[in-house]
Amino acid sequence: MQKVREIIPSEMRLPLLMAIACNTVTYFGTRLLTTGRVHYDISCAADSRIPLVPWTVAIYFGSYVFWIVNYIIGVRQYREKAYRFISADFAAKLVCLLCFLIFPTTNTRPEITGSSVWDSLMRFLYEIDAADNLFPSIHCLTSWFGFLAVRSNERVPKWYRAVSLVVALAICVSTLTTKQHVLVDVFAGVALSEVSYRLVEKSGFSRHYRNMMMRLAR
Repeated sequence: MQKVREIIPSEMRLPLLMAIACNTVTYFGTRLLTTGRVHYDISCAADSRIPLVPWTVAIYFGSYVFWIVNYIIGVRQYREKAYRFISADFAAKLVCLLCFLIFPTTNTRPEITGSSVWDSLMRFLYEIDAADNLFPSIHCLTSWFGFLAVRSNERVPKWYRAVSLVVALAICVSTLTTKQHVLVDVFAGVALSEVSYRLVEKSGFSRHYRNMMMRLAR
């Protein structure tokens, strides 16, 4: 079995750890500062017409496997593309952090009364994940980054790029059918990932981020 250091290039270990740390602080740390504050429900009429589909919780939880695999693929690209990918993720998560602090959001979840395996998993999901930090959706943002990791990656077969697109879209849909997010959360998450991915290259941020990571790794 390959060792972790062979799967993840040594130069990319710190940036990947930084991405994980930023995600953790953004999603969990901000809750320490927003607990007790007014949270806004930004759902619309269209959201009420989206049905609860309990079995899609399997897609929702399966996203973690997709993220791990595709983020590793993302940091194994040619260095310039790898840093564009990982720096865009970092920048997008910082925007999420600001959104969560400035504009806390919530939604109204349905009561799960069924007794199937999927119903039980839905109740488990609601127990471990509070209805806050919803806009933009980090679940959708990260899933779209999983697609961006392979979209223009010549090292990845075209069939896997297509599969990644389908999986990313399915995860976005699952956030709606599990009632974890509303439509505006999903669109904002996807849009933020695309904008961030473009801006870090045009602004030179990805280059500066690489230089900073290399200095920290010394």
